[in-house]
Amino acid sequence: MIKRLFPILSWLPNYKKEFLLGDLSAGLTVSVILIPQSMAYAMIAGLPPVYGLYAALMPQLIYALMGTSPQLNVGPVAMDSLLVAAGLGALSISGVDNYIAMAIMLSLFVGCIQLALGILKMGFLVNFLSTPVISGFTSAAALIIGCSQLSHLFGIETGRNSKLHSILIAVFSELQHIKLYTIGIGAIAIVLLIVMRKINKRIPAALVVVIVSIVSVMLLKLHAKGVEIVAEIPKGLPAFNLPEIDFASLKELLPIAIALALIAFVEAMSVAKVMESKHDNKLKANQELIALGMANIVGAFFKSYAATGSFTRTAISDLCGAKTGLANLVSVVLVGLTLLFLTPLFYYLPNAVLAAIIIVAVFGLIDVRYPQQLFKRRKDEFALLIISFLLTLFVGITEGILFGTLLALLLMVYRTSKPHVAVLGRIVGTPYFRNIERFKEDIEHNSKVLVFRFDAQLYFGNKDYFKSELLAAIAAQKTVPETIIVKSDPINYIDSSAVFMLEKLIIELLQQGIAVLFSEVIGPTRDIIKKSKLVEIIGNENFFVNTLEAYEFATHKTPKTNFQEKISLQTRSD
Repeated sequence: MIKRLFPILSWLPNYKKEFLLGDLSAGLTVSVILIPQSMAYAMIAGLPPVYGLYAALMPQLIYALMGTSPQLNVGPVAMDSLLVAAGLGALSISGVDNYIAMAIMLSLFVGCIQLALGILKMGFLVNFLSTPVISGFTSAAALIIGCSQLSHLFGIETGRNSKLHSILIAVFSELQHIKLYTIGIGAIAIVLLIVMRKINKRIPAALVVVIVSIVSVMLLKLHAKGVEIVAEIPKGLPAFNLPEIDFASLKELLPIAIALALIAFVEAMSVAKVMESKHDNKLKANQELIALGMANIVGAFFKSYAATGSFTRTAISDLCGAKTGLANLVSVVLVGLTLLFLTPLFYYLPNAVLAAIIIVAVFGLIDVRYPQQLFKRRKDEFALLIISFLLTLFVGITEGILFGTLLALLLMVYRTSKPHVAVLGRIVGTPYFRNIERFKEDIEHNSKVLVFRFDAQLYFGNKDYFKSELLAAIAAQKTVPETIIVKSDPINYIDSSAVFMLEKLIIELLQQGIAVLFSEVIGPTRDIIKKSKLVEIIGNENFFVNTLEAYEFATHKTPKTNFQEKISLQTRSD
């Protein structure tokens, strides 16, 4: 039990010396990127830069102890930082201290939700966040994040906004106040970041740009010429402190906390699964929820805002040879040393450089290929992506993900309410039965038998559709068939409403002199049928292992063997 909760107890005693170099290299490289990046992401969340370092400390430590992915790096990320800003920006919060307290409380709230989902083994819930919705939301959020940094890049004050049009309007209204030195530093930083990334992705481009910009500001005294700098960063490790819980705000925070908890988990699992397939790791979704939940809960007691797995830092960690969670522990130590001794070195760091780091980092989140593929192949899902994209851009971050997910679920419900159905015919000279619309010239015509297939589970939402389609298929025949064979292998579940419908429908058909046979009924469905009155109405003798046996019985009255009789309606209780 303890080893399951703390996987470090499994891998640390069996640690191999040959892993050490890769883990040390990965931990050092990631921390070099993480330190300036985390400070930049704190700015997205509307927090002082030091809170990014706090979010890179305890959450990463807890995940190293409890996580199941050796390569995943946990800390502040751009997307979650924007969600924090969007969620808190919608509340009437006065003062920086109150804003910080609410951000920390939100982290605690998110962690509790993730922990509860993990304990209840609800990791499957993230499957309801469809790829088109996530793609549309991510691309829109990346645009918002990038544009939100224009104020720092231009050296102007625009206030906090999480809607694209509001951000752009605020920026254009302040264009006359642009500071040339600031925009010059930001532009040079962006160019350097892009060039170094193209030369070699292993170059710590962010750290190089940070060092160059700090030295430039100090030597040229650019802060005296209007360039805004980070200035003093509190020195020392974050002390243990109980988060201030405002129960009156919990109701307002609930939607953003749920969205943030699920999105953070999706982000972490997405990159962790890539690492799993690459290294054959054993990833456990529910344990990941517990690990991330505890990371955010414990982090909240040490002044951290919401953290999750990072795409870029995890990829870099893997590139540098990380084999175990020791890489994260090395990164934690270096972040801790930075907080203890190195924060004064960041005094002259320009805000424009942090903005440049953010803009370059989030540019890769904008996905163009996937929407193009959907537009060519799946227009309905393309529409879903665009709606999620536009809602996120112009209505709100929370609304984009929540309404996008709701639309995806509605689309799924619509599809299951009207699934594909087919009338099948036997391919001449073979045991195969195929859709008569697709194989018109190869079908053996038999007016006495109608083979019907329903390609979905049967439940209250589509039971009437099943009935209407079957009756329509019967009516479409030139003569009324003597036997109907329901090819049932696609039907993996039948709820009580559908059972009641089937009972009435089969009785009606029998009264009209039409026999009803069922073929290829799978185990779970057989269990349901056996527990209902359907067995008595249909009759044990009218269930068949495969469709050919049912067809031969309907056309030639070929009897079943004892073995066929036994397995055609075998259930768990038998």
